[in-house]
Amino acid sequence: MTLLAGTVRKLEVAREVPPNGYYLTDGARDVLLHYSEIVGTVQPGDKVDVFLFHDTEDRLASTMKQPLIRLGELALLEVADLHPRYGCFLEMGLGRQLLLPIRELPEWAELRPQRGDRVFVTLAHDKSGRLTAKLAGEKELAPLAFAAPASWRNTWVDARVYKPLQDATYVMCDGGVLGFGAIGMIHSNERSRPLRLGEQVSCRVTFVREDGRVNLSTRQVKHIGQGEDADKILVFLESRPNKSMPYSDETPADIVSAKFGMSKGAFKRALGKLMKEGRVEQKGSWTSLKADAAAASAPEAGEAEAAPEEHEKPNEQG
Repeated sequence: MTLLAGTVRKLEVAREVPPNGYYLTDGARDVLLHYSEIVGTVQPGDKVDVFLFHDTEDRLASTMKQPLIRLGELALLEVADLHPRYGCFLEMGLGRQLLLPIRELPEWAELRPQRGDRVFVTLAHDKSGRLTAKLAGEKELAPLAFAAPASWRNTWVDARVYKPLQDATYVMCDGGVLGFGAIGMIHSNERSRPLRLGEQVSCRVTFVREDGRVNLSTRQVKHIGQGEDADKILVFLESRPNKSMPYSDETPADIVSAKFGMSKGAFKRALGKLMKEGRVEQKGSWTSLKADAAAASAPEAGEAEAAPEEHEKPNEQG
């Protein structure tokens, strides 16, 4: 059998080569087992299980340490480092890192993983035969996934992003004792911001489909979320010098999302709640705290209230 990087082989310890280590052999080819890669003790004539890889000079070498992933396998690996041109370097459990090339990452930088995130990848060879990571997608994940039970509806689950898009985010929900996990989707309307590759997020199951996949939301149910969104708007208004903002139920959805981290629908519901309670009022494209609602934060006598900022115009992000 050919000695192949990324595989585990049982090889015989042929001879010691100080100051480097030992040469192992399959009878046809020798590979180095460096002293630093030995676990326990070895001596000529022993047969040891080793993981094969290429060293920094592209020579086939071996280690007795156990990798977190092997050739053709899928694993969830942590992002150890980032490079703007090369991609992500993943921790693979050997004291060395595995490259997830930039071509495997989303084009939009905001969707790329950060240090500490964990990504689903498979181990493969690049064109030169060196080990490289490939991003795992539905083809690799679906055979391992299970159908989510109906009891999951309206419960919260932890999920890991495996395919981030601007209009939707695809995740693998943690299966716990049930197994590997269940595939889920978060529509852009059900999240407060785009979610990046490898990010872990807590989600509410809104629907369990017949095929066992789930629709998810990062938001609370409406009657709870509405109150939280209303409080967020009030805090923002209170922070304004004139207790007013150039945002209303006419403000475009992209501006609402960027400024408040909520959907246009959630923003309108929260504003409606505040207006019904008599806490805010709208004039044109501006929303203001009503006088009695702003009394607690009104300026002391003798202090002039700041005028609206000249650069702010209705529906501008400011």
